[in-house]
Amino acid sequence: MFKKLDRKKIKFRPLAERKNKMTVSDVKTLNSSGPRLADTNIEFLAQAIVKAYKKNKKVILAMGAHPLRRGNSRIIINLMERGIISHVATNGAVPIHDLELALIGATMEDVERYIKDGKFGNWEEASVFINKAALYGSRHGLGLGESIGRAIHKGFASKFPYKDVSIFAAAYRLGIPITVHKGIGYDITDQHPSADFGAIGKTSGDDFLIFADSISKLQGGVFISMGAQAMGPEVYLKALSMARNISIQKKKKINSFTTGVFDLIDLGNWRSEKDVVNYKILKRLKDPRYYFRPLKTILVRTIRDGGKSYYVRGDFSDTIPVLYRRITELLKE
Repeated sequence: MFKKLDRKKIKFRPLAERKNKMTVSDVKTLNSSGPRLADTNIEFLAQAIVKAYKKNKKVILAMGAHPLRRGNSRIIINLMERGIISHVATNGAVPIHDLELALIGATMEDVERYIKDGKFGNWEEASVFINKAALYGSRHGLGLGESIGRAIHKGFASKFPYKDVSIFAAAYRLGIPITVHKGIGYDITDQHPSADFGAIGKTSGDDFLIFADSISKLQGGVFISMGAQAMGPEVYLKALSMARNISIQKKKKINSFTTGVFDLIDLGNWRSEKDVVNYKILKRLKDPRYYFRPLKTILVRTIRDGGKSYYVRGDFSDTIPVLYRRITELLKE
């Protein structure tokens, strides 16, 4: 048995003492002006989303923290309120930023500033709150995302004065599944002694199965990954394989759906290069695009049997508002 670090020896500070790089004033309003991007992929995705919505099909969003950090919380919440987004899947960083914004109206600590003396991540409130939510969920059969959303939604207004920008609280209020796909040690909440890794593992594991159930209903729907380079494609791939395995036994298919990826990576002319992710061609293993999982998993491999895919490259501060605006325009037509 090896020695383990004792987290009780760590000195934690209150969030009020922390300098942050984002405040609630950076969260966009629904009528925030944005660029008029001439991106046909956004147009195709908007059309697919509206079509799925009108046919009561699933629109599933997988997101990392950067879409939130670029101010898009209200947009995502409004799409949930309209009944367009039917499931939100996140990594472990998203609920931290979401909760901090709801709690103190600020988030995004300066990592370079605080890592020098071991203050980075060692803040009290968010860690305790999220870890307590995980414990509650593990005892009451809830997933991690629902547990966090419940805790923020039911928290006193004085405790969460900015809960109107909380994606998690909105999901709980609306009865929309929101799932957190955790990795132990990935997030600052794991640094706190209140983190019960058994409870976190159980609730995040339950979230994986909740997500897989949504993926099992993806036929005719849309799956979009925004800034989720690792969690998005990997969790989606496993969930889709399980869902297809079960559906084939029932002589049904999950093959006709649309996928979209929003990111900053230049993928070149990936669509015209049929073998860009073919591992059997040795030269492809030297192409860095091969290792960009959203490309090979979400845009290529999983839609080859009847689906469509689109890639949107750009700053989330620009691309997500443009997608939202186009969706709302199409709904009025």
